[in-house]
Amino acid sequence: MGQMRDETGLGKTAANYVPLTPLSHLKRASYIFPDRLAVAYGTQHRKTYAEYHARVTQLASALARAGIEPGDVVTTLLPNLPAHAEAHFGVPAAGAVLNAVNTRLDVGTVTYILEHGEAKLVLVDTEFLPILEEAVAAMSTAAPQIIEVADPSAGHNATGRHVEYEDFIATGDIGFKWIMPADEWESLALNYTSGTTGRPKGVVYHHRGAYLMTMGTVVSWQLTLRPVYLTIVPLFHCNGWNHTWMMPLLGGTIVCCRNITAKAVYDAIADEGVTHFGGAPIVLNSIVNCDDSDRRGFDHTVQVFTAGAPPPAATLAAIEPLGFNVTQVYGLTETYGHITECLWRARWDDHPDEERYAIKARTGVLMPMMDEAVVLDSETMVAVPHDGKTQGEIMIRGHTVMKGYLKNPEATAEAFKGGFFHSGDIAVQHPDTYLQIMDRSKDIIISGGENVSSVEVEGVLASHPAVSLCAVVAKPDPKWGEVPCAFVELKPKASASEEELITFARSKLAGFKTPKKVVFQELPKTSTGKIQKFELRKIAADL
Repeated sequence: MGQMRDETGLGKTAANYVPLTPLSHLKRASYIFPDRLAVAYGTQHRKTYAEYHARVTQLASALARAGIEPGDVVTTLLPNLPAHAEAHFGVPAAGAVLNAVNTRLDVGTVTYILEHGEAKLVLVDTEFLPILEEAVAAMSTAAPQIIEVADPSAGHNATGRHVEYEDFIATGDIGFKWIMPADEWESLALNYTSGTTGRPKGVVYHHRGAYLMTMGTVVSWQLTLRPVYLTIVPLFHCNGWNHTWMMPLLGGTIVCCRNITAKAVYDAIADEGVTHFGGAPIVLNSIVNCDDSDRRGFDHTVQVFTAGAPPPAATLAAIEPLGFNVTQVYGLTETYGHITECLWRARWDDHPDEERYAIKARTGVLMPMMDEAVVLDSETMVAVPHDGKTQGEIMIRGHTVMKGYLKNPEATAEAFKGGFFHSGDIAVQHPDTYLQIMDRSKDIIISGGENVSSVEVEGVLASHPAVSLCAVVAKPDPKWGEVPCAFVELKPKASASEEELITFARSKLAGFKTPKKVVFQELPKTSTGKIQKFELRKIAADL
């Protein structure tokens, strides 16, 4: 049969085309699950879906009344608090673009992000207000409005220097009509990532991608109605892997967690009935190694997505008997978070423990919202043999690939060369098509789930008057997975101690970017003078 012609004569209409957006999940939940607990934070904040929707509506209205227009950027500098969950719906409901900023960044980087993203308003937790105020003072462009989020339960009271969040949303109209996207390709969020250079790049998400990420995650995580999700993944990391946008789809409960400790995790499971959470391997390590006094009993299996560096086999072996089922996932800021999973196969159940845990640490297969996640030769774009040995670059194509890098068409074109997103991650592909990362993006260090650019750290160390040459690589660490390790050549007749250089770096960088070890030696170089970092990684691995 030939292809059927469109004989309706109408095409897209209001009846058959509604732009995809995660905002629709909360609108639906407000009348399907009105009395279901939506957001919990201790005993002081417990809101049903009806109340959650109302507060989000007031926030959107308050933003509009404060002069925020569709397309404007609203920045957050917040931990995983109820206000941050509300911002994920309230900011786009005002037609604005959400820019969730890493609370661990240094002042200079925050200033750059505010300027580059052209933030019009910032929601900031009182703990991080000094950093924000210093960053705003250093801006060469128009300063954003500041709305302060107090958290008395954590000892962070309002300073009175800015409008407080609860007072701000109280100015909003509960009858405000949400500004839904006219096109699902409209920008939803702006997330900054260090990538492979020191200067952050602004990754732009669209409504369509976030909507399909929420739908695909339901399938991959085998979620059912009314899950209870603990917010360990920071909402400034790929918008919490889009899980906050997903929970209303299922009538799920978001349990907010400000400070991530093993005790907080156990308390949330025991007191709130947490069924799911995501987190870096460092979180798993803390659960395995915590004091017995921090543990609480529970009678169900908690499902865990972990990403970052693959969890060590010893960690997986130790955490499963405690009541946690861990699935390795993989993704990047540019892909809205996880886009592959190590989907378990029954035939592996009887494998020896060491072999089973090695398989569990694989990068896995693509999730349903993706079209392709394959290993290709980065130059020829030809697939490598599926032999588990031949290395290539992970290339990605699908619905949850970013729109591109803000104000950086050159970097966007390079990232999308050949019709795939180039991850920069080196991997092999097994005969069953499962991916396995062999090396991280060129020179990127992943410390506790945070990306650290070696170029940025090297730039800071090179500014020390005693340093002639330096190179920074990843050093394995039992707690953080990886930490920065610096190799330094000093100038003739100059001197500097390890402690001095670490202190110097800490004064200019966020704590997680600061080298934890400094080695003084001549750096290995090629005949053309290029530093051989692979040699330094071998040394760092043995330190």
